[in-house]
Amino acid sequence: MLKRYGRTSLLGQKKFSTPEAVKFIRQGVKNGNITTIEYIVSGNERVDVIAAKKYGNSKLWWVIAAASNIGWALQVPPGTRLLIPNNLNQIAGYVG
Repeated sequence: MLKRYGRTSLLGQKKFSTPEAVKFIRQGVKNGNITTIEYIVSGNERVDVIAAKKYGNSKLWWVIAAASNIGWALQVPPGTRLLIPNNLNQIAGYVG
């Protein structure tokens, strides 16, 4: 499982700290190696609630924040463009 804090095993692969994982996720999105869908925030949506809908786990909000390069705020203003990685296994394959 992907975890935000500490050294984390990314789906059973190599262990990375959060700053390392964030760096790899951002680089993978930028290079097109991690596919994403674009999502425009409307109303009072929170990134953790969006993560729960997409991944079934609200604790993975930081993956969306990393891919979107928005920092660590859970509440983002309406109109914010998020890039949501399509596949967590794809992230693990790119990072690990």
